[in-house]
Amino acid sequence: MTLYVLLAVVRFAGKVWWNPLRVQYKMKLQGITGPSYKFLYGNTKEILVMRRSSMEKPMDDLSHHIFPRILPHVHSWMDNHGANFLNWYGPQAQLVVTEVELVKEILNNKDNSFPKIELEGYAKKLLGDGLSSSTGEKWLKLRKLSNHVFYAENLKNMIPTMVTSVGMMLERWKEHENREIEVFEEFRILTSEVISKTAFGSSYLEGEDMFKMLMKLTLIVSRNLHVVRFPLIR
Repeated sequence: MTLYVLLAVVRFAGKVWWNPLRVQYKMKLQGITGPSYKFLYGNTKEILVMRRSSMEKPMDDLSHHIFPRILPHVHSWMDNHGANFLNWYGPQAQLVVTEVELVKEILNNKDNSFPKIELEGYAKKLLGDGLSSSTGEKWLKLRKLSNHVFYAENLKNMIPTMVTSVGMMLERWKEHENREIEVFEEFRILTSEVISKTAFGSSYLEGEDMFKMLMKLTLIVSRNLHVVRFPLIR
């Protein structure tokens, strides 16, 4: 029993301490640096703090330069460590690549050197085993099916539906003259309406409950995205 516990402790220490330090050292030898690994949590706490700080205050000016606001940690670490850097999701290393040519090479992935991340927990429940997460024959089948949807002619046929939905939204806005409009919510409904009509031949109101549940699940996923969990450790 004592030996079993000792082995378990050694394996745990290797996973959450020795291996991250080893990976960090090896990557540094290749010129890839990043924020230092923190025991157990990696950089997740730093990410959460920076994101909360960014979202707590309004934007100084309305512009399209929103990258530092929505991904403040990536923006900060790119400035400090370059276009490509290493950060940590718990004891799991994550190589962030923003260099355009390298991104193209990774996305091309002709020899399957860059496997997709295996989704877990709420993210898997939200995205399922669809095009974004599947591989192999299943991915090929789903890709062929999706290609038909996005043919130019099919997209052109969707335009009248989109125009009608936008027109309905603008008509609603006329009723809010001289009053504030929650634009985020309006565009969420617009997107749901267009998807409902073009993909399912129904309307947003018919599938409102489903969209609300998806919204709640998306919110849960976003809140737990940078929360690291270990067995028996909260």
